[in-house]
Amino acid sequence: MSTQNTVGKLAPINNICLMILAFTAATWILIYTKSILMPFVIALFISMVSSTVAETLKQNFKVPYTLGIVFSFVLFLAIVATAVLFITNSVESFVNGADIYSERLNSTVDWFIAQAQNHGIKLNAQFVNDSIDKLPVFNMVKSVGGTVVSILTNFMLITLFVIFIAMGKATEEKPALVGNIQKQISFYLIIKIFVSLLAAFCTWIVLASLKTELATMLAVLTFVLNFIPNIGPFISTTLPLPILFLQHGFDWHILLALILLTTIHFIIGNVLETKWLGKGMDLHPIVVLACLIFWSLVWGIMGALLAVPLTAIIKIALSRNEATKPMANLLAGKLSSK
Repeated sequence: MSTQNTVGKLAPINNICLMILAFTAATWILIYTKSILMPFVIALFISMVSSTVAETLKQNFKVPYTLGIVFSFVLFLAIVATAVLFITNSVESFVNGADIYSERLNSTVDWFIAQAQNHGIKLNAQFVNDSIDKLPVFNMVKSVGGTVVSILTNFMLITLFVIFIAMGKATEEKPALVGNIQKQISFYLIIKIFVSLLAAFCTWIVLASLKTELATMLAVLTFVLNFIPNIGPFISTTLPLPILFLQHGFDWHILLALILLTTIHFIIGNVLETKWLGKGMDLHPIVVLACLIFWSLVWGIMGALLAVPLTAIIKIALSRNEATKPMANLLAGKLSSK
């Protein structure tokens, strides 16, 4: 009898240990298979959106399903190709003006040093200027553009995955779990793509009106960063400020851009997106932050972009089983399993 009691007490501990081992193994697999698994996941999400668009076109406009799939994927390729072209041109334009921007930066630094010395703060002007010259600002701009372009190196693999997923679409009714996942994730991605495009377009209008260099590239980055919860809109709001500083110095351009971009992201993120998405993926904000950190560590920037839908898929799968339903409720911030 005592042996049974001991085994019963150790069972929860064994389950926890098994979960930790399973989580560790799964994380290692995700990291080790990143080069193959990440393009497959991207292709899977593209297929979900394409399938939803194709079904909508078929129901509303009698467009054949296969033609709808091809149309949505070709449209996606055209958007990506156009974005890469604009980014390449923007980076080239910015780099061509490197000498002018360096002079403006140095003159601004000299002004700050002079002001500091007038207030009794002693600064080594030579050291400050040398440190500024060593900042890899332009290399960073090149690398950002290069990172976006380098994504295309995996695009052939993503395209191949999308084709096979589309070809492997079963003609019979989908399982309830698969249909539920596709419905929720597709809805989230379509709304997210739309609001991100809206944010990028508004950002481009503001920056182009202020004659900002890299306006198109910053608008594209706004679209991408808007997929990262909470942190993305903040980064996209502050990204244009250094560019405006190099162009105009500290004047009304920076203040106006900051006010307008903050207003845009507030309205889109807290009003429109909240209204259209409702509760969204039904994930607790702390869980969203935790999964954002986890997927960023595992898959880098692409992991951050895919963090919410990936975690939502895990939550949906967990909620389908009574044994794992409490974990799904925990991801939603519900302490009760009911």
